[in-house]
This record gives sequence, C-alpha cells and structure tokens, in this order.
Amino acid sequence: MLLVGITGGIACGKTEVAKVFQEKGAIVLSGDEVGREVVEKSRAVLEKLVRAFGEDILGSDGSLDRRRLGRIAFASEESGEKLNGIVHPHLLKELRRKIQKLEEATPEAVVVIDAALIVEWGLEKELDHLIFVKCEEDNKIKRLQKEKGYSEKEAVDRIKSQFPDKVKEEKADMIIRNDRGLAELRTAADGIWRFIADCLVY
Repeated sequence: MLLVGITGGIACGKTEVAKVFQEKGAIVLSGDEVGREVVEKSRAVLEKLVRAFGEDILGSDGSLDRRRLGRIAFASEESGEKLNGIVHPHLLKELRRKIQKLEEATPEAVVVIDAALIVEWGLEKELDHLIFVKCEEDNKIKRLQKEKGYSEKEAVDRIKSQFPDKVKEEKADMIIRNDRGLAELRTAADGIWRFIADCLVY
C-alpha cells in the first residue's frame, strides 16, 4: 500500500487534489470527516467539549454546532490548543485504525490522507509521500467567506490556528500551487498522480 498525504492551509484546495486522485482510483480518508465521526459517535468527546467550551456549542437538538465551536475555539491560541487536545488523540486513533484496516484489505491500493493538520500531528513521518498545496492567504480568506460563509475574522482566526505554510512546505516532497484556478490545479494534480502511479508500479 502506498500512503500519501495531502496537506496545506485551510481552503488551499487540498480536497480538490484529493478528488482528482480519487477519480484515478485512490482511496481517500478525510481528516475533517474522521474528526466529525469521532465527535458524533463518542459521547465522552462531546461531553469534554461542552465542559471546555460551554453549552453554547450545542444546537437545539443537543448535537454539536461546529460553526459555534469554531468561533469560540479558534478565537485564541489557548482555546485552539484546548480543542486540539480533546479531539485530536481520538481522531488520530481512528484515522490509524482506518489505515490499518485498508492495508489489510487492499494492500495494493493508494490511500490518500486529506488533512490540513498532517504536520501538526507529526503524521508525515508515517507517509510515503507528502503533497503540500500552496495558496496565497488572501485567496484562502475569500474562499472561506464564499464557500463557508465565514466573516473575515473567522477566516483569519482559522488560518492563524494552523502552522505557517512555510513549516508545512519544508516537510513536503511535492508542492502544488493553487492561485490560478481549478483547471490548472487539476492539471497539476494529474501530473503528480502519474508520478505516484509510477512509484506504485516500481
């Protein structure tokens, strides 16, 4: 099995790169989706979040309101670290469980981890390749406002909560720039996929 990570700052376009790989036959694991599963399935994690951030993070049905949690948790470095300390150990445990299961079931597959925090987690040490998707901060802010409905402050807070792009870029062995539109991003992703496919063959 070939394990490939796609990382970059929030709203950099890494999920679009993962989609290209998926179209080519890769199996994609989304860090966001695994994190959502962990919170939804583990009452203990949800209770820890409520104790840390208050009942305002719950919706009227008692489920987690991720937007409200984000406004609180990403407003300061301290609260962001508190959120990560609660969720990330469970997320990583579940992510590794899924990877192990895929390795046993499909040893010939290319498995792609689509996650903004691969480097923050130290997960890059477990990968065969790490791809960094690079994007100007202004473009990230615009995408978050357009696609997520975030205010400018919410967008900036989210971006600042992550490691600087320079740190992630230094860990990567392949880089894709994403400031020229979707067509060029997909073309670049296709080129990297051909390289990855060659690695799998040899």
